[in-house]
Amino acid sequence: MRLHFREYGSYSERRPTLIFLHGLLGSASNWHSIARKLEARAHVIVPDLRNHGRSPHAEAMNYPSMAADLSELIDDQGLDSALLVGHSMGGKVAMWLALTQPELVTGLVVVDIAPVTYPQRFESIFVALRGIDIANLKSRGQADQLLASAIGEPGLRQFLLQNLERGGDAWRWRSNLSVLNRELRTLAGFPDASDYTIYPGPVLFIWGGASDYLKPEFQPRIRTLFPYARFRVISGAGHWVYAEQPDAFYTALNGFL
Repeated sequence: MRLHFREYGSYSERRPTLIFLHGLLGSASNWHSIARKLEARAHVIVPDLRNHGRSPHAEAMNYPSMAADLSELIDDQGLDSALLVGHSMGGKVAMWLALTQPELVTGLVVVDIAPVTYPQRFESIFVALRGIDIANLKSRGQADQLLASAIGEPGLRQFLLQNLERGGDAWRWRSNLSVLNRELRTLAGFPDASDYTIYPGPVLFIWGGASDYLKPEFQPRIRTLFPYARFRVISGAGHWVYAEQPDAFYTALNGFL
């Protein structure tokens, strides 16, 4: 599948190519501020993953399929390899590509996620989103009001409503909500990596200090697959590390580069 992507900076053999991957219900625009900071010194590509943003919709929604899309993107751009930066679901995509096609990955930055199965956390969000009568929706503000009873955090509602767009006289969801909702269990997990060895390259795991997505007991599993992993905790940040503490996140990322 050919993914829609944004590009920052220009390719040069002297500049690293970075590919940033968003999380569930996100899009390429989530990484815009960080990408702009890097474009003077790096070639940056930021795709919408399948069933998100402006990329095509598909029935298959799993990590091997998304990693195959990413491999195709790297090939289509004439790149031998790239450094991957992935948040949440995007971090799992990046890890799976690194394990299965390590020659394509020069380095890995994994943001607030581990290669483990998590409890499903998004069911109530999908119930709320799919409960909006999109055919009779009058405005984005009305959508925000409809979500407020189920999703109390204004910042989270704003993030989710980035998926809502107007086309002509009607509103529509850019993300493929029905497929994403159906595959929540798959996305909460991580594929069986027993047929693969390790990723031998450099890896940085960036954790939010206030997040519960990365726990000390996950480190043995991480080190089994990524023996050269380093860890950096960003104080005062939850799961959306790069949005909540952008300066500290950029400093950590820049140090790794």
